[in-house]
Amino acid sequence: MSRHPAFALLGLALAAAGTSSAAATDAVGALSLPLARQMAAAAEARATANHADSVVTVVDAGGQMVLLERMPQAQLASIELAIAKAHSAVFYKRPTRSFEQDVSSGRGVNVLGLPGALPAGGGVPIMQGNTVIGAVGVSGGNNVQDNEAAEAGVAAFHAAAH
Repeated sequence: MSRHPAFALLGLALAAAGTSSAAATDAVGALSLPLARQMAAAAEARATANHADSVVTVVDAGGQMVLLERMPQAQLASIELAIAKAHSAVFYKRPTRSFEQDVSSGRGVNVLGLPGALPAGGGVPIMQGNTVIGAVGVSGGNNVQDNEAAEAGVAAFHAAAH
């Protein structure tokens, strides 16, 4: 499969400009695997600090898996939950914690009817400006712990991109 010449030129322009986000994403804005690994390591470090055996997943802007890592003692259900949290965050362009807060306050009962919306902390979108380029999903601790771990993963993206 060949790439469109405009994408190749975009990659050269980003590289020539010395844009640090070029290392974080490829020429078409897709998350790189090395960066996804750094993000997962940051999320896992936070989960470990919280004494939570977790699963961490990183998805791209289309919700496709870039990386999934399971800590040795993480429950098997956390695999599907981490994926669902990442999908919800990328598809709805907001942290899953916001859905959780809406439902728990009684304001967002309609959230329960939204396809793929998961009202549980642990899914955080990865933003470049106003554009969602992916998401981190974490499951294995409680919702607060999962959200903290996912936020740590996204923070690693921003630290590497700047």
